[in-house]
Amino acid sequence: MAWFEPFRNSVVLLTGASSGIGRATALAFARAGARVAIAARRKSLLDELASEAGPDTLVVPTDVTRRAEVAACFAAVREHFGRVDVVVNNAGVLIPARVEDISERDLDAMLRVNLLGAMFVMQEALAVMRPQRDGVVVNVASLAGRRGYSPLGGYSATKFALIGLTEALREELTGSGVHVSLVLPGVVETPMAEALTHDQEFLDFWPEELNMPPSWVVWAIFAAARLRLVEVSVPPGAATIEKLAALAPGAADTLVVWAQRAAHWVARRMHGGTP
Repeated sequence: MAWFEPFRNSVVLLTGASSGIGRATALAFARAGARVAIAARRKSLLDELASEAGPDTLVVPTDVTRRAEVAACFAAVREHFGRVDVVVNNAGVLIPARVEDISERDLDAMLRVNLLGAMFVMQEALAVMRPQRDGVVVNVASLAGRRGYSPLGGYSATKFALIGLTEALREELTGSGVHVSLVLPGVVETPMAEALTHDQEFLDFWPEELNMPPSWVVWAIFAAARLRLVEVSVPPGAATIEKLAALAPGAADTLVVWAQRAAHWVARRMHGGTP
């Protein structure tokens, strides 16, 4: 398929590859003919993924919160493949809580993965890509990084920070040949989201019946990398609505409540319930 042809023989490194969006994206790149390196903490899951992705898949167990491990990961990829063309910076953690209830431990855990880990990956990617004068980093953030929602206040804070870091980096990369993109998904049907199905406050925020399939985000990542887009929201246009809402925060608060009610109405209709 012509859409995937530019990735044939490209070297693609994915973090958070053991499940969810990362796993689906790794398989998609492998099927596009890319040489794929997969990184995450759980080696057993990476091995399972590699057996499905194909023999040209490199397994690199990595904890992105440890700078030395991230550096070792990139060194292993360069040694094995010789270069890095695309990095999908996808590792993330979500621990829901109301702002008044967030624990220091939980916020620190999200910051270490969602912000510091992502920053370590970006820095190591640039150390490889700048000398090449070519490469794309796709940072997977969240729509919650454009607008705070309860009970996602802590998670939103980390994704707001990642977006700010990405936007600053984009300016720094002008004329370098290296590009950084943002992909901003809504709630996706992944193990991370499934783990929250016991959290009633999260379900009150968003009904699980309306979770998007990972394939939607995979297409956004491919589009961002292939076309070197600045930002792609999933579903398309959602981030633009959030940016416009920032011009009238009070009205946006009301709109959020209305949207949540509408989402639950749609979910009930999907199950044949009474609206």
